[in-house]
Amino acid sequence: MVMSGEKAGGGNGNGSAGGEQEPGQKQAPEWGPGREQKQAPGREREPGQAEAAAPARVSLRERKKRLTYRAISDAAIAMFLERGFDKVSVAEVAAAADISKPTLFRYFPAKEDLALHRFADHEDEAARVVGGRASEESPLDALRRHFLAGLDRRDPVTGLCDAPQVLAFHRLLYGTPSLVARLYAYQGRSEAALTRALGGGVAARLAAGQVIAVLRILAEENWRRIDAGESAERVYAGAVQVAEEAFVQLRRGLEPEGRG
Repeated sequence: MVMSGEKAGGGNGNGSAGGEQEPGQKQAPEWGPGREQKQAPGREREPGQAEAAAPARVSLRERKKRLTYRAISDAAIAMFLERGFDKVSVAEVAAAADISKPTLFRYFPAKEDLALHRFADHEDEAARVVGGRASEESPLDALRRHFLAGLDRRDPVTGLCDAPQVLAFHRLLYGTPSLVARLYAYQGRSEAALTRALGGGVAARLAAGQVIAVLRILAEENWRRIDAGESAERVYAGAVQVAEEAFVQLRRGLEPEGRG
């Protein structure tokens, strides 16, 4: 495991594991029918972050597949928000997207994935941050920097976003037990990707589990306060303080004694 300044090998240069991804799994997430939130966290270069490699050219076929993923997911989420997740059938989503039910399942293995597709781009986000950091920066410092930057720009994945379409989506997510349960599978894949970025092995897996759990808890706490009626602006200062404290705890447990 690597939690100090040196980098672990074995990645593809952007912090994720090697290998091709299923088309549609690397899109910028879009949060709500209005699509006002279009940033893909981890893609932009932040202060202190190493220069990212130029994105690979995407073929016309791949672009069409990604557009199909998005169209199906958008149609499904609009229906879920209007009527509730459990009251919309997969057959209805397929009809709204003008595809057959078997075709829909080729894109989305489970009904829950129709909504959680928006989290797909975040599965290897922590791993990408670790793999793309500057050589002198430790993995934990890079993750801290990235999360604080997300709070500052009100990234929905940090829970600190009170845009109406984000609130509606989060209420759908956290108010549907099957979606919450399915979200844990996404987080398991996040842990696996971060484990690889940290060098692999049991120690790296333990570290990745702690990091992903902390990021989840921080986001849930921010969302809890906003759902209770506070604005993102009001929550921001407290969210930063709690995040700083959380990373201090992580540092004490994960980095060599004596590191500040």
